[in-house]
Amino acid sequence: MKDSHLSVPGLSTPFLIGNVAIRNRVVLAPMSGITDLPFRQLAWRFGAGLVVTEMVASRELVGNRHESWARLKGAGLKPHMVQLAGRDPHYMGEAARIAADQGADIIDINMGCPARKVTSGDCGSALMREPEHALRIVAAVVAASPVPVTLKMRLGWDENSINAPFLAKRAEDAGISAVIVHGRTRMQFYEGRADWEAIRAVRDVLSVPLVANGDVDTPEDAADILHRSGADAVMVGRACQGRPWHAGALAGQAAPAAEAIPALAVEHYDAMLEFYGEAAGVRHARKHLGWYLDRARVAVSGDIRAAVMTSKHPAEVRALMTSALSAVPNDEAMKEAA
Repeated sequence: MKDSHLSVPGLSTPFLIGNVAIRNRVVLAPMSGITDLPFRQLAWRFGAGLVVTEMVASRELVGNRHESWARLKGAGLKPHMVQLAGRDPHYMGEAARIAADQGADIIDINMGCPARKVTSGDCGSALMREPEHALRIVAAVVAASPVPVTLKMRLGWDENSINAPFLAKRAEDAGISAVIVHGRTRMQFYEGRADWEAIRAVRDVLSVPLVANGDVDTPEDAADILHRSGADAVMVGRACQGRPWHAGALAGQAAPAAEAIPALAVEHYDAMLEFYGEAAGVRHARKHLGWYLDRARVAVSGDIRAAVMTSKHPAEVRALMTSALSAVPNDEAMKEAA
């Protein structure tokens, strides 16, 4: 496996978002359909400095929709950071009040999601096309929230509308306590490489903490993005898929030994079944199980993968995962994983 126990000097140190202490400078990114409560609990246990909920739809939360309330749960994780999505300042403000009442320590505003189902409703990164309206949302959430508010965004909608520095400065003036920037435009989605140097333009106008995001995988990446962007912390997303301990490892915490990973994957699976209920949990867990298999020390046969991805029987899935992840790699596989 390619996990590193090396950390970047400084990432293990705490910092503040508003008046909230963050134990180190590696933040697990909010990823819809991925960073649910079971995933965040594992990432927190293994040392992530901060974990963030999946985006919670503000109007649906105010309307008492079950899915939004499920995404809001923190289950004792402290600090508890909740990301809200929406385009109506009223509902965003009301959702911030609800989240804080339910134990949120930090509220994050989503202006970075590039997914079409989000931007088609003029939410997420689409708000960067309407900076004045975006700032009305910021003002409403800051006014409603008794806890610090952060803003997550991209560089801009496209290469012809890079407005992250403008929005960041205005958002700080409105009371934002930290800014998170993914080094791509919305139109890039996840194509190409994130532009870490472009994030520095935000650093140059900002005095509150800046968190840099995009393509951070290795300790070398983390060091480079900090150097190029001038950011105070890093946010890690896709690199944690199939290894929820990875954010903590970048901050200097111990990753699990290879022989502990089969039991950890099964524990994660069981936690998802409990959280969602067995029928829904089996479906939700499949992508996570696939990522564990992708990162296995040995090649996993297509037959085993297909069985894991299609089985509706938890006992069968547990046995298959344990067997696949416990396989002893041959010498060539070990060289490849080193």
